[in-house]
Amino acid sequence: MTEGFASAAERAAFIAGLPKAELHLHIEGSLEPELMFDLAQRNGVAIPFASVEEVRAAYAFSNLQDFLDIYYQGMGVLRTEQDFHDLTAAYLARARADGVRHVEIFFDPQGHTTRGVAFETVIAGITRALDAARAEHRLTSKLILCFLRHLSEAEAEATLDEALPFLDRIAGVGLDSSEVGHPPSKFERVFARARDLGLKLVAHAGEEGPPAYVREALDLLKVDRIDHGNRSLEDDALIALLASEGMTLTVCPLSNLKLCVVDDLAAHPLKTMLDAGLAATVNSDDPSYFGGYVNANYQAVAEALDLSKADLVTLARNSFTGSFLSDTEKAKHLAAIDAYA
Repeated sequence: MTEGFASAAERAAFIAGLPKAELHLHIEGSLEPELMFDLAQRNGVAIPFASVEEVRAAYAFSNLQDFLDIYYQGMGVLRTEQDFHDLTAAYLARARADGVRHVEIFFDPQGHTTRGVAFETVIAGITRALDAARAEHRLTSKLILCFLRHLSEAEAEATLDEALPFLDRIAGVGLDSSEVGHPPSKFERVFARARDLGLKLVAHAGEEGPPAYVREALDLLKVDRIDHGNRSLEDDALIALLASEGMTLTVCPLSNLKLCVVDDLAAHPLKTMLDAGLAATVNSDDPSYFGGYVNANYQAVAEALDLSKADLVTLARNSFTGSFLSDTEKAKHLAAIDAYA
């Protein structure tokens, strides 16, 4: 029935209180329809939806590109520093309610600068909210700048140039957007430059793209973490490599379901990853579009795969060990998980 728990309700309660980190969250993907409408009104931006219900009805994706089309359309309401602050503050409140103690947030500056919004406007709004959450609730954070892989490496280089005055606020760079046809190798030089600047490196790989993209992310980009990584399981040698290196995978179950990466959560590879010794974690990706924040992802995949208490503790521990926190900070969080469990 529910391994290690007397009931599904008991497992749900355990998940709710479990200390956890979230390592794969696109801040623009936490834009709820209600806030989208509020910001559109505040900024005088026309959107092609008459109601919140119409927006939610549009969230019927069959693949990554269908989702990205509406994702970029939605972010058009974000114009001012206050908009980015309000977006981030709303996500942080939900994360805190889910027992999240540390977040590592992606943002897509190219999705804004191409619309005429200054890089400084974006980062000022986001970091103001992050600073407040740290001061008021001890919710710590790291910020990761993502390059849009459907754009050129030259454009990524220009974005990194824009980020230089703000590197004290940016912990790393990542790679997101349309995966197929845009291999990690396309961005080898800009990632090498980011590494030389002392930034951490992550990349989406093996979501819709093949296992070869995961290998490129490891061998060419020399990433510190793989975002998604589902299709790594198609390559036994790659599984062994990821396990031996302790490479963290930031897995997003409800995203995988909504984008048809899996047809059914009962077929989700998360349990297989854990059984293979992979350092998998659970994250919400773009929660307003995919139907749930981090606890909803834990709950859904735990129910579908009948995850045990030990599995859930492992996932939570992996979320901190795979973070970019210091060893001292990680140890404190791991002790809190052990005390809770």
